[in-house]
Amino acid sequence: MNDGFERVTDWLEAHGHVHKPIALPVAARTAREAADGLGVQLGQIAKSVIFRRVADDAAVLVVTSGDQRVDEHKVSAITGPLGRADAAFVKERSGFSIGGVSPVAHLHRPVTLIDRELFRFDVVWAAAGHPNGVFAVAPQQLAAMTDAPVADVVQSVMSPCTDVCKIDPGSGLCRGCYRMRDEIASWSKIDDHARRALLVVLDTRKREHPGFPPLPA
Repeated sequence: MNDGFERVTDWLEAHGHVHKPIALPVAARTAREAADGLGVQLGQIAKSVIFRRVADDAAVLVVTSGDQRVDEHKVSAITGPLGRADAAFVKERSGFSIGGVSPVAHLHRPVTLIDRELFRFDVVWAAAGHPNGVFAVAPQQLAAMTDAPVADVVQSVMSPCTDVCKIDPGSGLCRGCYRMRDEIASWSKIDDHARRALLVVLDTRKREHPGFPPLPA
């Protein structure tokens, strides 16, 4: 492991965090790799995304759920206009390389926002300063550690429709998006939290119904 991993380990110990970082046997540079390596849901990976604030060149750190995509417009509405943070900027400000950026123990303290979607889980896993290093933390603890506000910083959930819905008469499911009629009708009326919960259900249905019989002529 590297100096970044040691710095995160020392920081967590100094702040009384009981869960020490661990080293995975495989690299976890992406949220998907980390989730697979840990055997947890993709959303339980607390991925760190860094932007550069235009006004003062400050680093803006967004700690978001691994199954979400950051909405830069939502972030900039809170922090001010943002620019791209290249690998050199991330390394210089945080002390970490992309793929191992921790939410804590940065060389220069960033402006930080915590994604509210992390609070769907009791425990999440964050990078520990190295592509193979991670540590467990409760979302509430993470917000307290970083002294950062919890905010809506991710893109809205789009409809899973692939075409005009065609209901299978046997299962009652749409052959394209796997929703039932009432779920299709209520989509525009439910919030993003309910939509994400439904998408998890749809993934299960897709596995249970890998193919539909032909529609009657």
